[in-house]
Amino acid sequence: MAISRAQLVKELEPGLNALFGMEYDRYDNEHAEIYDTESSDRAFEEEVMISGFGNAATKSEGSGVAFDSANEVYTSRYTMETVALAFALTEEAMEDNLYDRLGARYTKALARSMAHTKQIKAASVLNNAFSSSFTGGDGKELCATDHPLGGGGTFSNEPSRAADLNETSLESALIDISNFVDERNMIVALRGMKLIIPPALQFVADRLLESTLRPGTADNDVNAMKNMGMLPEGYVINHFLTDTDAFFIKTDAPNGFKYFERTPLSTSMEADFDTGNMRYKARERYAFGFSDPRCVFGSPGAA
Repeated sequence: MAISRAQLVKELEPGLNALFGMEYDRYDNEHAEIYDTESSDRAFEEEVMISGFGNAATKSEGSGVAFDSANEVYTSRYTMETVALAFALTEEAMEDNLYDRLGARYTKALARSMAHTKQIKAASVLNNAFSSSFTGGDGKELCATDHPLGGGGTFSNEPSRAADLNETSLESALIDISNFVDERNMIVALRGMKLIIPPALQFVADRLLESTLRPGTADNDVNAMKNMGMLPEGYVINHFLTDTDAFFIKTDAPNGFKYFERTPLSTSMEADFDTGNMRYKARERYAFGFSDPRCVFGSPGAA
């Protein structure tokens, strides 16, 4: 008895979905080490940054309390992207009973493509952190020496002189983070939480953060960064960073890196009447970005 296309889809789709899921899960969600995840039900999301209040005034006896106003400084926009890819099994391949072998290969390749694409898009925010062509809500690139403040002046989340990852540059970056100010030029008491590095810097990072004694000396000094509990979340390697000597420190700023999920990853299969092909598709919608650049301190490396 001949099997209809609809029946064939019903038979094939569960197996291909299982293969897709197993292959997709083989790849780490490296973006989860950087981004906070939020859901979305719109084509874009906007986050308004507010200036906050200045220093509280001293109130004299019998006088009225002073009022202040928090003003909108800038707006960060996250525009959802639709990421999708499909493949087709030809009618002839189906007739020749090649659908099992080809379907498995194509499905695994599709899963790899979707997983790989997401990590590239996530890492692109850091890969373009020093490019003036990729600006945030304040009109500056993610890491800059002159982020404008709503009350006048600027702040920096990049060293004034580019430096490679070493003890001196890491200590200086942590000190700079502790001196970050808000839009009213008030210290916001942030701290570095995690070092984000490309694979080329993993051995340097391990020596800096995990050595009991100060690395690179024979003076028997303690490793101050480890001893003081700096960077409590350690370091994480991101395999999709393209600059081999750039490094980033993620801070505990509350509105920093964000991943908006508009439509979760889904797969579907259907038969095409005109060609007789069986088509299998994967699709999702999301956006990566940042709101407050105080979420990170970055150096492009000295090279």
